[in-house]
Amino acid sequence: MARVKRAVNSRKNHKKVLKAAKGYYGGKSRLFKTANESVIRALRNAYVGRRLKKRDFRSLWIVRINAATRMSGMSYSTFMNGMKLAGIDINRKMLAEIAINDPKAFADLVEVAKSQLNK
Repeated sequence: MARVKRAVNSRKNHKKVLKAAKGYYGGKSRLFKTANESVIRALRNAYVGRRLKKRDFRSLWIVRINAATRMSGMSYSTFMNGMKLAGIDINRKMLAEIAINDPKAFADLVEVAKSQLNK
């Protein structure tokens, strides 16, 4: 079996990592080993951050919906229960947008939810 020399592939890998580490401080942008550690950590944190962003936005929407429903004399959980009983399937993102941009339409939704709970 022939001997495999890895110089070309190693250099390609090193260049790729160092390019990704451009702008890092000190040896983290110049030395492969430390740059590789930093790039791996950065990519992991970016992956985690993309998931956390979804969580953060959902909680923001819930806070906004809760604030709007409390102005109409209802809590978030009872409002969502009423919406479910009414068969209205609007996601939280859209409910939060309606609450901010069209309070009258949101008040109508709250009334529908209240009427479903009072049955």
